[in-house]
Amino acid sequence: MRALVISDGEHYAPVVRDALAVLPHEVVGLWLAGGTEKVRGGEDYGVPVVDSLEAAIAELEPELVVDLSDEPVLGPRERMRVASRVLALGLPYGGPDFRFEPPAFAPFPLPSLSVVGTGKRVGKTAVTGHVARLLALDRDVVVVAMGRGGPSEPQVAEVQPTLESLLELSREGQHAASDYLETAALAGVVTIGCRRCGGGLAGAPGDSNVLEGAALAAERGPELVIFDGSGAAIPPVDTDARVLVTSTAQPREVATGYLNAYRILVSDLAVVTGGLDEQLVDAIREIKELPVVSVELRPRPVAPVLGRRVAFFTTAPQAAHGAIERHLREELGAEVVLVSGNLARRESLREDLARAGDAEVYVVEIKAAAIDVVAEAAVERGAEVVFADNELVPVGVLDLDTELIRLADQAIAREAVAQ
Repeated sequence: MRALVISDGEHYAPVVRDALAVLPHEVVGLWLAGGTEKVRGGEDYGVPVVDSLEAAIAELEPELVVDLSDEPVLGPRERMRVASRVLALGLPYGGPDFRFEPPAFAPFPLPSLSVVGTGKRVGKTAVTGHVARLLALDRDVVVVAMGRGGPSEPQVAEVQPTLESLLELSREGQHAASDYLETAALAGVVTIGCRRCGGGLAGAPGDSNVLEGAALAAERGPELVIFDGSGAAIPPVDTDARVLVTSTAQPREVATGYLNAYRILVSDLAVVTGGLDEQLVDAIREIKELPVVSVELRPRPVAPVLGRRVAFFTTAPQAAHGAIERHLREELGAEVVLVSGNLARRESLREDLARAGDAEVYVVEIKAAAIDVVAEAAVERGAEVVFADNELVPVGVLDLDTELIRLADQAIAREAVAQ
């Protein structure tokens, strides 16, 4: 294979030259990542030395990148950044005891966007719902959502799920709070549910039926298809644009480090949930100059809760519970009996339910154990169940809706030209 090799000036040129000679590849160039300790000038490495990693890949057209650098020039953090740059250009990146493959993306014939995350609980599904509602105002939109609890065969939700239909699914042993059901219920658009198992460091699912779900979406012929990722896993579809969602609650070195740098590089817009964090915005733009929109998430029950005793069930961390309670009380006029963040922890959730007391309304996000535990408990106690969405409230300079409409219009125009 044609290989571009990475080394550094901490290695003597004869050592590098001999190492290149025994590589089982055709070495087409060498990029020195830095270091000057053993560089005297005029070194002969036996192959062309390039100045830029990206330019060399474009010009020399290697089939893989082999890293023969080391500390202190490229430590673990720096290597992961280099790996992200290489993978974003579609090439494998390997070294003496490691190899990363770029995720494979299947072509898709219709205008499309994908929404992906830097991890779980960053607000990705809330962003997907917002994108779907906004773009469906004047377009025919279908969402394809994948999740770890999705159906074994892609399922089309053409009608908004109700509490009764979700309880029926749960009682049949199915996961009734899968992301596709949440999006269908709260965004009111046709949603196709898929499943995936596993996720690579760069986001490739270990196994999924998303391509079958994509085919079902294409058969319907909508104007735009939105692919919803799962956790940090990326839908294996080559969409026209990607929206990356991260959170101020995630450590900054995780949100922009490791192979999340790859996710930033292959995205066209970043949405930061949890408020304004200028340092995080700067860290994202250090990797790629792209629009970054900061938002806060506010609970939005789908039915009025004014003057009612409310128990609220969410996956939000404890640090957010105070703001949630204030919003429910001060903005929506509810009497808040309980805020539980244990939807994903069934044992603790049952303990919270025991403390719900005389709550007359259970307001619940459609996630985790929302249906099989919370909704069932509400039905047993005669309490009302109200689903909760998360409203995106912009807190920065850029307008999220403007950026989303721009990406959708570009996707539709691009596919029109291609046809």
